[in-house]
Amino acid sequence: MRAAIFRNGEIVVDRLPEPKPGPGQVLVKTLACGICGSDLHARQHAHRMVEMAKKVGRTAMDLSRDVVFGHEFCCEVVEYGPGTERKLRPGTRVCSLPALLTPAGIQGIGYSNDNIGGYAEAMLLSEPLLLEVPNGLAAEHAALTEPLAVGVHAVAKANLRGGEVPLVIGCGPVGLAVIAALRIKGLHPIVAADYSPARRALAAKLGADIVVDPRVSQPYAAWAEHAQMSEQEKAARPPFQAMLPALKPALIFECVGVPGLLQQVFEGAPRDARIVVVGVCMESDKSEPMLGIMKELNVQYVLGYTPEEFAYSLRLIAEGELDAAAMVTATVGIDGVAKAFADLANPEAHTKIIVEPWR
Repeated sequence: MRAAIFRNGEIVVDRLPEPKPGPGQVLVKTLACGICGSDLHARQHAHRMVEMAKKVGRTAMDLSRDVVFGHEFCCEVVEYGPGTERKLRPGTRVCSLPALLTPAGIQGIGYSNDNIGGYAEAMLLSEPLLLEVPNGLAAEHAALTEPLAVGVHAVAKANLRGGEVPLVIGCGPVGLAVIAALRIKGLHPIVAADYSPARRALAAKLGADIVVDPRVSQPYAAWAEHAQMSEQEKAARPPFQAMLPALKPALIFECVGVPGLLQQVFEGAPRDARIVVVGVCMESDKSEPMLGIMKELNVQYVLGYTPEEFAYSLRLIAEGELDAAAMVTATVGIDGVAKAFADLANPEAHTKIIVEPWR
């Protein structure tokens, strides 16, 4: 079978043996797989990713061997391995968490030398993790389940209390997923900031109430304009709090993941802000803890999602709660993956590119 392979730091097209399903596994045809920002980071900072995986005791990629990226996928059931229940007919469209259940434990898909990801014509999934795609949902839209689940999880980890005014920094796929999840939760107004006009337009389409161009307006000042307390809220404050700016609670989502951004958030955030770090920064970074101390900032890092959040995200897309089509800006075959990685560097050109390995 053909695959786009991460080999010696580059994305190349080559042939691999088609995998054979083992006990509890299912061979699937990959219909659609999104290119994730983490894949772009992994290509550029693969050695750093390996170093961090080893530090936390996770299985790390061997960069001297091939890796097939791709963890945002929709597939079609082809063949069952031994010991499977075979509840879904061959030809059924499915999504799954990017993981395999093995006797040695849970193994990831997409950043593994042994478990092929979605940039290949076929891959293996674990039967217990399969979710049938409902409502005739198109494969390229079902493949957005994984990135939406990241946003759903980030909002869940923010521990909403009601009354917060959220600020989303960065409107790439992760920021857009956070905006969609906030809208679904009914939290308004949602303020979003990005330098890209195209991404600001998408942010508004997916639920942002106020979109800010940082070249024109300071995002934190724009947030403060829309976070003013009502007269009743001001009057209800305890005496000590009445001496502070009359602003509603701040909930800031950092969805960029580049060095220096978290320090900018520390500098711009109001007192008592809750900061959720969703962007994946692969490099070492610096911030001033004293800023966080003086402002009593609360910082929450997030990763991935729960199985329940993943299934919920698939339902949201299938039921039309998210305009999935708006996020997809191009589709490519396996031969177009390397160019797609380069094209995604331009936010005006693309937001989410879907790989269709069989085209």
